[in-house]
Formats: sequence, C-alpha cells, structure tokens
Amino acid sequence: MIVVLKHGTPDDKRDQLIEWIRKQGLDVHMSVGKNQTILGMVGDTRSIDKDLIACLDIVDSVKTVTDPFKLCNRKFHPAPSVINVGDVKIGGGNFVMIAGPCSVESEEQIVQVARSVKASGATMLRGGAFKPRTSPYDFQGLKADGLELLKIARAETGLPIVSEVMGIEELPLFEDIDMIQIGARNMQNFNLLREVGRTRKPVLLKRGLSNTLKELLMSAEYIMSGGNEQVVLCERGIRTFSDYTRNTLDLAAVPMLHKLTHLPVIVDPSHSTGIADLVSPMAVAAAACGADGLIIEVHNDPMHALCDGAQSLKPEDYAEVAKKVFAVRSIMNPEVAE
Repeated sequence: MIVVLKHGTPDDKRDQLIEWIRKQGLDVHMSVGKNQTILGMVGDTRSIDKDLIACLDIVDSVKTVTDPFKLCNRKFHPAPSVINVGDVKIGGGNFVMIAGPCSVESEEQIVQVARSVKASGATMLRGGAFKPRTSPYDFQGLKADGLELLKIARAETGLPIVSEVMGIEELPLFEDIDMIQIGARNMQNFNLLREVGRTRKPVLLKRGLSNTLKELLMSAEYIMSGGNEQVVLCERGIRTFSDYTRNTLDLAAVPMLHKLTHLPVIVDPSHSTGIADLVSPMAVAAAACGADGLIIEVHNDPMHALCDGAQSLKPEDYAEVAKKVFAVRSIMNPEVAE
C-alpha cells in the first residue's frame, strides 16, 4: 500500500503519520519528489484501514500495490534511482561501462586490461576471482589472491572494481571491493541475498538463466529488505531453444524493467551470446533500448584465456565497441554528456 501526500504537507504532520504506521507493525519507505511525497508501507497491510488514511487532510490518495515486490517497485519510488560506486554513478541518465576479463589470471594481465579499457572509456573494472564453473575440472579462479590483484589494478587506474561472490563465507574478503556481483547461478540463493543486504555495499544482481523478471525483482527485494538499496540489475541472457548462441539476450527486459522498477538496468552482451563477434551489435542494441550501462568481457589474449575466451574481446576491439556505444548514446540522449 502506498500513501501519496499532498504537495506542501508539513514535515511534522508527515512524521506523525509515519510514526502511526510504524506502530501498526509496518516499515515505511519514503520517496520525496519535486511535487509529491510517497509513503510506501512494507509488511502485512491487511489490518490498515485504507479509507481512514484517505480521509486525512494531508493525504492525496491511497493505492494498493498488488505486485509482490515493494521496495524496488517504481510505484514506491517513481524517480529512477542513482547508484554510486565510488565516483561512478549508475542510473538516472548516468551510463556505466564495466569491462575486464572473465577471470583474473595474473597481475600483468589484469593491470594491462584495466589500463586499456580505461583508455577506451570504461568507468569500472570487472574481474572474476571466484568462478562458478559447470565442470569441477575447469579453472575455478584465484579466489582471495584474485581479489588482491584487482585491488592492484584499481590502484594503478583508479577504476572501481566489481567481482562475484559465491558464498556467505567469502563476504569478509569483499569488504574492500567496490561492488559485489551476484551471478546468475546465485540469483535465488536467498541466504546469500539476505547477507549481502546487510552489507550496504553496491550490488550487481544478474538475472538467472531461466528466471522471470518477477523472480529477478523478488531477488532484488531480498537484498533491499535487508536495508541495502544500492542494487543494479543485469540482463545477461536466458536459456531458450536457440542453438547458435550461448543464451538468448532478452533486450525487451530492459524497458520492461524500467517500467516496473526504479533500479538501474545494465546489459551483459558477452555471457548472453557467448560469441565475441556478437558482442558489438548486442552492446549497441542495448544502448539503443535504454540500458543504464554495459558489462563486457575483455582479455588481452582471448585465445589463451583460462575462462570464456570465446566471448572475450581484445582491447582494440573493445575500443571500437565503446565508440559505437557512445555514438548511439549521443543520438538517444543528446542532452547527456559522455
């Protein structure tokens, strides 16, 4: 249930209403806009008399939210959220370019890639230290050592870093990581989502291989209900009957998610296709359909990459993709300076 207050409502009367709602055993999420303030009630609202609240002189309207996701619902928070990762802003017209290797392999590799992608316009560095692999015999990442190498690359370039966490026991290692990634396989690891919700650290939440948009938003709700509202959603392709790409990139999810939620939405054209040649057209398409950013895999030697070399771009190819993306952005959003 949401309560829309009249424009110009005094703060003391607003606070009195919030206090009363909380005494009914509910949490209150307040969204302050230019022309109105919205109070979102979170919890079991069945005992709340909707008509009683509606008749208050400070209340413009009372609406019932039937969607199971509340905190990430655009009805609760009409304006788009802007997520801050260091000095980088994501959402609300701010476009983020995240790039780097699928997995961190060595100091030389990660620093070299970090320098090259920054020169091409990347604003954040990605790199896997803990790798969830389908085969137990594949490279599983450098783990804690990989995180330390990412920090070295950050010190060399100034790029904020994002890396994937796989389990609750690993979270203490991520205290000095700028953004935590929840991968597709862990999108519904609810215990992990709850713990990440307590960190107050920016979270990149990837859509699961076979999950609906509602399920993705409910996973975001788990994180936000823990008190962490710094969530960025990522469309990374879903499993379909297509036999020529690794997954099917659901670009329609981007505008639909923007309609449903205030959270930023970025796109991963690398994992969604699994083919380096397809990354460029999908990245351009993602920028054209309104994505708030891209996360792209870049490796200085894809042929010898220990993980996902087939979908990784060379630094010079990433530079060309970035130029195309920025060109599309300038057409779609001429008022936004890159």
